[in-house]
Parts: sequence; structure tokens; C-alpha cells
Amino acid sequence: MTVFLHGLGHFHPENEITNAFLADLDIGTTEPWILERVGIRCRRTTLPLDYIRTTRNRDPRAAQEATLYTHAEAGRRAAAMALARAGIGAGDVGMVIAGSSVMDTATPAEACNVARALGIEAPALDVNSACTSFFAQLHLMTLMRAEALPAFVLLVVSEAVTRAVDYTDRASAVLWGDATIAAVVSTAVPAPVRIVASTFASSPEGAGRVVVPRTGHFRQDGRVVQMFAIKKTVETVARFQRAWRAADRRLHFIGHQANLRMLEAVCRECDVPDDRHHANVEWYGNTAGAGAPSVISMRWDDWAAGDDVLMAGVGAGLTWSGCLLRFGSPA
Repeated sequence: MTVFLHGLGHFHPENEITNAFLADLDIGTTEPWILERVGIRCRRTTLPLDYIRTTRNRDPRAAQEATLYTHAEAGRRAAAMALARAGIGAGDVGMVIAGSSVMDTATPAEACNVARALGIEAPALDVNSACTSFFAQLHLMTLMRAEALPAFVLLVVSEAVTRAVDYTDRASAVLWGDATIAAVVSTAVPAPVRIVASTFASSPEGAGRVVVPRTGHFRQDGRVVQMFAIKKTVETVARFQRAWRAADRRLHFIGHQANLRMLEAVCRECDVPDDRHHANVEWYGNTAGAGAPSVISMRWDDWAAGDDVLMAGVGAGLTWSGCLLRFGSPA
């Protein structure tokens, strides 16, 4: 089933965690060390910088109280951009699906919080898959009966993983940034952007490799997870290249924004030219499930008819996925 993408929106909080800021925390890191390993220069956080500086976020429960933006408020801001680009109002939305790697509330669903912030009275539910939440939401849409869905569905992924970061641990402190994305999609109303293919897979045997406990810090088996991410991303990109590369279309690649060095490795393996690879991880960090779609949103006015954009994602679970966005005339 074809899913049409009517609008994308993003929100990045204003507080910047620079490499100099991390070096000043005296956790054994420097800008050259960070750039060599992950290629990240800056990231955004929903937390006050003084809070991180003074507490190192030793108690993640306190971080939720200190945060400057709830997921609902961040979702509202990203959704406002997506709705404006789609040319519709919040009242036109017939369903809200949300997800996050670090939830604000276990109950109610984050989607209900976002819907309330937007004044939407419609079914609202969560579909969570950590860094692949947006992919899972899109893939779920392709499996639904079109006639059973409302005209417009709002997808939201609010990410504030910095709340779960131990800022005495340089391995995780250098990676994470916060961001939120929102998308207006439809299976009934045509749009110039179509999701023409999607995949989603999991290997639950690796569920313990990346974990954010309910009231604890993020932890991962970094080396194993990175090798897994590169392998699965390469496989996904190669699969879509074989199926969808066409001489009369431009195939672009946007991967999970885990770190720049990982993305560069994927591009080398898959022969992705520099001008067809797009990323924002260097300046925004690993923004979990908001990463890849935020790259598309930030370039929203740059895409043109004839562009195919392949997104590939990996995440806790362990999960991997991909989808192809086709820009052109409505089908």
C-alpha cells in the first residue's frame, strides 16, 4: 500500500553541548579525540547546561524535572512545522502515533500528550522501537487497510536521550543529542512524496546490547553495536540500490545518525558519492529515532522531482530497517 508524505517538521532545542563543554567536564576527552572517533562537533539538549555541568546527570530522574521541553511541547513544535508544510490544520488529523527512546510518561501514551498539546481529539497510540521508531511507524502504516484509516495521520518521534546520559562516561557523553520530528502522512490523499518501499526486521537475541532502564543511564555494548549497525545498514542500502536505482532518478542516502565515522564506512562499502550522502550528526549528534528524518526535514525545500531518498535505520532491539521516499508528481 502506498503511503503519501505530506509534510515533515523538526525541532532542535537551543542549548548546545559543544566538544569544548565536554572537555571542560574533565572526563578524559578532547575535541580531537571526539572528532577522530565519532566526527561530532556539537549536539543539542533539552537540559540546562548548568544542570549538566553541576550534576553530571547522576540521577536521571532529576533530569526529567530539570528539562526545558517536555516531549509533548517538542512534539507540538515539530508538528506545527509538518502541518504547515502539509497545508492542513491540527483539526484535520485523524490519528496520532508517537514514539521515543526515553519516555516522558509510561502512562498515558506519549501520543496522547502530544495530541493534547495540539488540541487534537482523535485516536492516539504509541509505536516505540528506539532509534527505528519512525521506520516502525511508517512500516506499520503500509500494513494497514487504507479504507480503515483517517485521511491524515500524524507521526511524532520525540527524543531526549541526554536525560539518560551519564556525563561522567565519555563514551556515551560524546554521542547523544536531542531532537523531535513529526510527519503528516496519508494513505488516501495523494502528495508529491511517496513511501514506495519499506522494510523492518529485528533480532531480539541482541536486546541487551543497547538499554535505557526506566530510571537509569543509557548503556550499550559499543563495539558490537557499531559493527552490527554498519553491517545491517550496508545490507539494507545494497538491497535498495539493487531494487530501486534508476538511470533517470537521483538516489540519495540518509542513514541513522549514530556517528559520522559509521556513516562514512557505509558510504565507502556501498559506493555512495559524497553529493548523494546527507547527514546532520556532525552538528546535532546522535538524535536517536529523530536523526534520519530530521535530515530530510532540514532539507525539505531542496528535494525535487526525480529524487529518491533512501533512509536506513538501526537501533536497540536489535532492529534494522529502511524506506524509500520518492519525490515527484502525485501518483
